[in-house]
Amino acid sequence: MISMKVPSKSINCIIFLVVYLISNACYSSGEMHTETLSYAVCFTPQENCTNVIVDKIDHAKKSVYVQAYSFTSLPIIRALILAKKRGVDVKVILDKTQIQSKRYKSASFFRAYKIPLWIDNKPAIAHNKVMIIDGSLVITGSFNFTKAAQYKNSENVLIIESSRLAGKYMDNWNSRAGQSWVVAQ
Repeated sequence: MISMKVPSKSINCIIFLVVYLISNACYSSGEMHTETLSYAVCFTPQENCTNVIVDKIDHAKKSVYVQAYSFTSLPIIRALILAKKRGVDVKVILDKTQIQSKRYKSASFFRAYKIPLWIDNKPAIAHNKVMIIDGSLVITGSFNFTKAAQYKNSENVLIIESSRLAGKYMDNWNSRAGQSWVVAQ
């Protein structure tokens, strides 16, 4: 294994390059690219990514669409419930493990608060960790919406402001919802 120390400025350049490449991959070659992207990153365990995600949900005005593999973070669940209560359109797609698990049943919280819920049971694992907020903000990365992701693991969260990129993620969200089992609507 090769170990290499990367200067902080290089990490920022790498993050910018990744965001740039992702955004350009989403556009067809014939259109003008006038949208300016902005991004933020968060890393655990040294930063509180749960609070960053909760803050973004707390500022949602129209919608929060979620795809999650594992979902045990009570602060994030609470933020979604409060968003729903203030009139934000909240919809969730979970992996089948979230209704099969004996320990964690985040699906129960969403059903109890009448948040539309789908179970993505077709693939072996629905391993997404995505939130699309107000059709213009995408939260993604390795960070499962869990307590362990915040306090035990080394994870990353990437927050990208881009309506076009959010549109691509919404296309995928709608595709997965269309193939998933409806639990509550």
